[in-house]
Amino acid sequence: MNPTSSATPAPSTDTDRHPGAFVAPLVSTLLTLPMAAVAFFFVGLAPMACDSCGGAVSDRFDDSYNLAFPVFGFGLAVVLVVLLSAWALPWRRGNAAARVWLAVIAPAAVVFDFIVFHGLVDWP
Repeated sequence: MNPTSSATPAPSTDTDRHPGAFVAPLVSTLLTLPMAAVAFFFVGLAPMACDSCGGAVSDRFDDSYNLAFPVFGFGLAVVLVVLLSAWALPWRRGNAAARVWLAVIAPAAVVFDFIVFHGLVDWP
């Protein structure tokens, strides 16, 4: 028997490459991007809610929408950064939990961003 060869593999460390590291970011991307597109579509249609408004109601709606739309855009930028962070983490076993958390936070952040937008607008 050769003393330099070993029948058992070396113990795994946090620096080992994780073979399924792409799964969580991929699923998150497939959920997040369509959700963000649909949310952006409805946010873009929101000004039509006050087409027949006039006077003070229209002014309040326009002022609140002019604040809420940039906030929504910033929220989508944050979602993009979170999603890219899930992809950019090194594909090592030690980063698996952080990668999964970032992948879960991205679609949840789209929902939260839409809720914040809806709350900021003074609907007629």
